[in-house]
Amino acid sequence: MIEVPDRSIRICADRGGTFCDVHASYPDPLNPNERKDIIVKLLSQDTANYGDAPTEGIRRVLEIATGETIPRGSVLDTSKIDYIRLSTTVATNALLERKGHRHALLITKGFKDLLLIGNQSRPRIFDLNIRRPSPLYSEVVEVDERVTLVGYTSDPKSEENAIQWNDDGTSIQRGYRGPGWDGEGDAEGPGDIVRGISGEAVRILKRPDLDLVRRNLQRLYDTGYRSLAIVLVHSYTFPEHEIQIGKLAREVGFTQVSESSQLLPMIKMVPRGVSSTADAYLTPILQEYLDGFFYGFDAKLKDGRIKSPRVEFMGSDGGLLDLNNFSGLKSILSGPAGGVVGYALTSWDADRKYPIIGLDVGGTSTDVSRFDGRYEVVYETTTAGVTIQSPQLDINTVAAGGGSCLTFRNGLFLAGPESAGAQPGPACYRKGGPLAVTDANLLLGRLIPDYFPKIFGKSEKEPLDSEASRVAFEKVAKDINESHEINLGLDEIVYGFIKVANETMCRPIRALTEARGYSTGKHVLASFGGAGGQHACEIASLLGIKTILIHRYSSILSAYGLALADRAYELQEPSSTFYSAQTRQYLIVRLDKLTSDVKAELKRQGFEGDRVKIERMLNMRFEGTDTALMVLPNENDGDGAEDFEAAFRRVYKAEFGFLLDTKSIIVDDLKVRGIGKTFDHLGESVYSEVDRLEKNPVTRGRADSTYSVYFDKVGRVAKTPVFLLDNLGVGDEVTGPAMIIDNTQTIVIVPGARAVLTSKHLYITLGE
Repeated sequence: MIEVPDRSIRICADRGGTFCDVHASYPDPLNPNERKDIIVKLLSQDTANYGDAPTEGIRRVLEIATGETIPRGSVLDTSKIDYIRLSTTVATNALLERKGHRHALLITKGFKDLLLIGNQSRPRIFDLNIRRPSPLYSEVVEVDERVTLVGYTSDPKSEENAIQWNDDGTSIQRGYRGPGWDGEGDAEGPGDIVRGISGEAVRILKRPDLDLVRRNLQRLYDTGYRSLAIVLVHSYTFPEHEIQIGKLAREVGFTQVSESSQLLPMIKMVPRGVSSTADAYLTPILQEYLDGFFYGFDAKLKDGRIKSPRVEFMGSDGGLLDLNNFSGLKSILSGPAGGVVGYALTSWDADRKYPIIGLDVGGTSTDVSRFDGRYEVVYETTTAGVTIQSPQLDINTVAAGGGSCLTFRNGLFLAGPESAGAQPGPACYRKGGPLAVTDANLLLGRLIPDYFPKIFGKSEKEPLDSEASRVAFEKVAKDINESHEINLGLDEIVYGFIKVANETMCRPIRALTEARGYSTGKHVLASFGGAGGQHACEIASLLGIKTILIHRYSSILSAYGLALADRAYELQEPSSTFYSAQTRQYLIVRLDKLTSDVKAELKRQGFEGDRVKIERMLNMRFEGTDTALMVLPNENDGDGAEDFEAAFRRVYKAEFGFLLDTKSIIVDDLKVRGIGKTFDHLGESVYSEVDRLEKNPVTRGRADSTYSVYFDKVGRVAKTPVFLLDNLGVGDEVTGPAMIIDNTQTIVIVPGARAVLTSKHLYITLGE
């Protein structure tokens, strides 16, 4: 037996709502310069057989790579592992199901109900029975402290009237002279005046009584609270009071303290406050899950030493984080983010610049995103009625996936939003589950039980049960035909549900493209996820898209994306500065300071020199508006030397279609994001490869088998050829109707479509 070298196995695990996907690689014993891939797919929950799906997946990987038998439940030796990269939906599910950690909120006196009142938005204004989501916190304690800003932002002479500081930046040269000045001191009234992080003058009206705060914290601790969110007025620029209270809380014994000023120091108290409560609600749950995960491995995995295997986590913004920087707030989109990274890095061509739509059809939901050279990030999102302020990839999710329940109600065919999940799963999973999209694909011939993993039933060794799907559909068909004048055949009814599911998946794509001024038809569709291949051609056809990319590992692309992902670290500071030729240099100096801090942290994590890419951004808005845009200038903006004003005008015009030329521009935040590159280059693009490939039409004789498959407008094609992906070579061209199958996915090629196999993709073009 050939020995696998120490620290050589790289493992990436993506735990989704239905399946857990694991991608691993290790040096090929016969050719050490090449790496062999291992793919493991298992149910996310199968309590009868294992406790934690990623741990079980890693155990199977180690068995395959080392050739040794490792009993279930034993502590895994990590000496052969280089790194483990994880993405998880634990925090997302806790938020959706409201199963987070009980915690208390500490907030400035007088603002007790602030987060309950929220921002007054009414998303369902005509709903007659509005049920407002309950707050995440269980108890509120008011802290008798208060700071205020000197002056007011809408003063037309604000710069002239503002406090003027000495060169040291801390002592006052001349006090405030604007409206409201008390005529004696340096501000509108008494109180110490300090300069905040943003440059604003802060007047301290009342400092907290720390003895009283300690007594309140002790009372909370004694009643069982271990998690805390601290949200004080203006703490984004003056965090001192929050830091003092946070220190006290940790001394009392609180294990999770979420200080809003340390999580994301941004203006707007409501989203900052809700984000802090979300972090206090979710991080303990995430920590409990990670403690359970680490429990399955030896101590080396968690000690953080250079010679020990690394554990890295996918953050919501598409960057990898180490254990110290990973939290509940940063993990809300951890699962789908891996897929975005996977399709973006494998489908983008920097020369041709074709924009890409990512379509991730999973078991529970479909995630849609867009990539046009850089990740599209949003800073405020609403998940399960909770508005969170944290950088996240712009991913639109709809409740339509392989496990989405199919029902007929009030004369309508419905797909979702309810899901069969992994337990019990669709009807064909042999656990008595409801009808789902997977059952429809099975009956239409788009899933073939003989080729599908045999992991069902009590023994985990049985195939899909098409008879259970048929019986359930016949019952629904009877109800449908009784309520319709026209008698529909079973295939028509089953395909009707697929059409509804396809249209549901198209909706968020149109929201990301047409609703923002992009032509949907000019995009390339990168389809992935376990059910993506069964729907890709039809969805592209509905949207007018002609080119589809399906990666070899598309069914586990979220896990594969983890292997390609870069390490990310970012720092952000508030600002309250008008952007002008005079302030530009001051802002550049502050960005330089943040840049050096980001580089130092990435160097500590093992990235330096050419492997580090820096992005410097300003969060800018027109004076008098409250919509700020995070702006990253490029070489074509203005003078080409980080011209943030020109970049802001370009981005604002693209977003809103007009400019407020008479208004000044305000900078709300400065942000520097450092990216530690995992790979310098990912090789030739798929488009270049297709252009140079000599196409080799594949005959029906090379099909592994034939199967009866239903297609739109054509009906049943009794002998649809079924090709095995592993038996096709680079350059082979398959013409639809056909099916292409490997161990983890089924790809449906509709009539008129052509699929060319490249080294890493299936490149599909639709006919006219």
